[in-house]
Amino acid sequence: RDPNAVAVLGETEGEPESLTYRELNERANRLAHFLRRLGVGPEVPVALCLDRSPALVVALLATLKAGGAYVPVDPAYPAERQRFLLEDSGAPVLVTERRFAGETPAGVQLLCLDEEAETLAGQSAENPGRTATPESLAYVIYTSGSTGRPKGVLVHHANVVRLFTATRHWFGFGAQDVWTLFHSYAFDFSVWEIWGALLHGGRLVVVPWLTSRAPSAFHELLRRERVTVLNQTPSAFRQLIAA
Repeated sequence: RDPNAVAVLGETEGEPESLTYRELNERANRLAHFLRRLGVGPEVPVALCLDRSPALVVALLATLKAGGAYVPVDPAYPAERQRFLLEDSGAPVLVTERRFAGETPAGVQLLCLDEEAETLAGQSAENPGRTATPESLAYVIYTSGSTGRPKGVLVHHANVVRLFTATRHWFGFGAQDVWTLFHSYAFDFSVWEIWGALLHGGRLVVVPWLTSRAPSAFHELLRRERVTVLNQTPSAFRQLIAA
């Protein structure tokens, strides 16, 4: 509806970066076409190990456009947990950057976005044909494992849509809203933050990790970007109140 509206704001290697809806869509399309060449389609998990940046949002959207289901592998996780998530999920593709690419299990194809930039730029920017259905997997987010081995929770597209259709009458979200991606994309709260912004045509501000750990800096970001939708766990909100 408004391809020139800003969709995502964030930082890439410490420098500000923003993407309009047109730019987000085209970059996601290029990556989606490449993922399909690697065999990604419905019910195929795609592991994502990326820093907080607009590129992360591109990769999430591209995975869904390719028909696959994203599996967040936070680069801050210990190497042992990262290996477990890759092995347990059975993801045949890992999308990452060279600095985060450690040892990968046998059979996992490594796609480093920083090394494949030229190849990706040559892919089609057109929307790929849809292959996923409402019943297809959208993502697999793992539990903390504090009570044993981490468990992958399988969530379908219909579940994500239902989350917002069931709450629409409470909040009236729209294109005027500015949301923050404050939480790790490996934490299910991020689903509300990311898709709450993008499904309603709003703006998503990707909060740098260091800013998320400094309440005064986060407070300044909220004021600067005129954030209208704030999502916080109680512990983080108490620190923000103090700031």
